[in-house]
This record gives sequence, structure tokens and C-alpha cells, in this order.
Amino acid sequence: MAIQRGEIYFVDLNPTKGREQAGNRPVLVLSNNTINKLPLVVTVVVGTKGENISSDYLTNVRISSSDSGLSMETVFLCFQLRSLDPNRFPESPAGKVSGEILTRIEDAVRYCLDL
Repeated sequence: MAIQRGEIYFVDLNPTKGREQAGNRPVLVLSNNTINKLPLVVTVVVGTKGENISSDYLTNVRISSSDSGLSMETVFLCFQLRSLDPNRFPESPAGKVSGEILTRIEDAVRYCLDL
């Protein structure tokens, strides 16, 4: 399996602690493809259903189902970065983003990390 930057997978994030997002969640792959091919970890941004987030913030990116390929509007919480073992990922992605949407996510992550 070749996990690619910009792909969205549903991944079980348990176990978690405190305010970490838990359960089976959409995650968007942010790490570059060179790293994704190595036996390391894959860095992702965690998402949640759009209906769960009533307001938009600089730390979040709301994506329509037509732009992600998912069955629902999704808000990616760019302050919720995780590095996951590739074995957590299913065989194939549930969706994908690229271009302007990926740039919006990158900008929100930079804002969250003060980069």
C-alpha cells in the first residue's frame, strides 16, 4: 500500500487521552510521499463531521463532500496533528484533496504551529 499526501482515510485513533479526537475518524495525510514510503509514521490532520463544528476558526478547514470524495462535509482540525503507524490505515483511501484545498490545510497547520 502506498499512502499518498492529500489522501483521506478512516482510521481508528484509539487509544486516546483527554481532548484528543477518538474513534474511527477521517484523517488527511500531510506528510510528504518520500516519508510515507519509508517504514516510519504517517503524519495526518484529524477530521470530524462538519455538523459537529458550528463555527469556522483559523485552526480548522471545512471541506465539502464534493471536494473530498467523502459522503459528508468534513472539518479538518489543523491543531490535531497525529503521527500514525501505517498499519492503522485501511487498504485504500476514502477520499482525496489537492491543490487549493491542500494549500488551505497547510496554511492552517502553519498558523497552529506558528511557522
